Amino acid sequence: MIIKITLEHQNFEFDTRLATDISIPLRFNDKQPNIYGVSRASSKAYEAGEVIGDTRQGGSCNFDELKLIPHCNGTHTECIGHITHERIPVHKQLKDSLIPVTLLSVWPEDGSDTDDHYDPPLENGDMLISRKVLEASLQNAPQVFLKGLIIRTLPNDDSKLSRDYTRQKPPFFSLEAMELLCELGVKHLLVDLPSVDRAQDEGKLSVHHLFWKVKPGSHETDAQSLLYNTITEMIYVPPKITDGSYLLNLQIAPFVSDASPSRPVLYPLIEN
Repeated sequence: MIIKITLEHQNFEFDTRLATDISIPLRFNDKQPNIYGVSRASSKAYEAGEVIGDTRQGGSCNFDELKLIPHCNGTHTECIGHITHERIPVHKQLKDSLIPVTLLSVWPEDGSDTDDHYDPPLENGDMLISRKVLEASLQNAPQVFLKGLIIRTLPNDDSKLSRDYTRQKPPFFSLEAMELLCELGVKHLLVDLPSVDRAQDEGKLSVHHLFWKVKPGSHETDAQSLLYNTITEMIYVPPKITDGSYLLNLQIAPFVSDASPSRPVLYPLIEN
């Protein structure tokens, strides 16, 4: 199917057959990414008395009992409820279905080589996505395609599909880098990292707070808070997908929770 759209007086079209799923398939009881060493996502056939949800064991159909932690077991989309006392569900906050986005690839830099900051302070070995790196990559990006931003870190390989982030220090965003994205009006941020913040950050989640405009140390929203922004973490963008402008269909399960497993789908656009 060919669909034609108009974005700020520019005409585009996209072919629904050319979609690319940039989520990490969640393989229950198998290899999967992990952060904080939490329990792996698992599944087992439901059993109750003579009822068994497995045709291989004599059941009439298959129905599994699933266990997962969306924030830690794979691709997920989270909302402001991730850091607030109020239980704000992501399925109510994600209002956009088709989102103009920019995909860019960046090399994180050693924190000691940048003037950027983080709270708590940077440590030896910290790798940052800095403001300078983002500014250089985004200087020619059309504003209309900055409603969403997809960041692919380099080097990029399929080890991200099952990486154990407890065994390494993944890159994260500096405060200045996130301030830049806020200045640009980025509403939906997607990254191939387990978190936009440092994994061990004393629980401050400083960059999350900046993105949603929740005061540091606070768990309350106010009139300035960006209630409908989303962050999607643990994606994987295959190397064959080139940097540039796309249309994003950000699909989530209707979980009444601050986060949901998600399936971001990219469509390449052709300008008419």
